[in-house]
Amino acid sequence: MPKNTKDKELDKMYKDLLETRNGARSSSKSEGNRLLTFFIGLLLLGGGLFMIFQNIMVESSWGLGGYFFRIGSIGLPNGLIMLPIIAGIAMLFLMDRKIFGWVVLSIGIVIVLLSVMLTTHLRWRSTNAYVFIVMFGMVAAGGGMVLRELFRKD
Repeated sequence: MPKNTKDKELDKMYKDLLETRNGARSSSKSEGNRLLTFFIGLLLLGGGLFMIFQNIMVESSWGLGGYFFRIGSIGLPNGLIMLPIIAGIAMLFLMDRKIFGWVVLSIGIVIVLLSVMLTTHLRWRSTNAYVFIVMFGMVAAGGGMVLRELFRKD
C-alpha cells in the first residue's frame, strides 16, 4: 500500500475517534442538563402543590346533630354506625367460618369511612391574585418541565 493511503486511513480513524469523544462529552452534558431540568421541574411542581394545599381549608360536619351518616332524609344515630364493626369483631371470635365476620367487619369500616368522606367540605382560603398566579404558575411550569423530560424522544 502506498504511504498516502495509510496516512489517509489514519487521518480518517483519528477524525472518527475525535468525533466519538466529542459526541460522548456532549451527550453526557446533555444528560446532566436533562436531569437538572427534571429535578428543577419536580421542585417547582412540589412547591406549587404545597402552596395550593396550604390554602385549602378542610372542614367536617361529621357527628354534628347526633347523626354520623345520612341516607336521604334518614339519619343513623351514633351507635348504629358502629354496629357492623362490633358485630363483625364478635363474629370473628364466635364463628368457625371467619369469612362472614371479615365481610361484616369490612362493610362496617367502609360505612364509617364513607360517612367521614361524605361529610367533609373543602373551602378555599382567601388569597391575593399574585400568590394565586405564583401557585398555579409553579405547578404549570414544574409539571411541564417534568413531563417534557419524561416523554422526550431522543
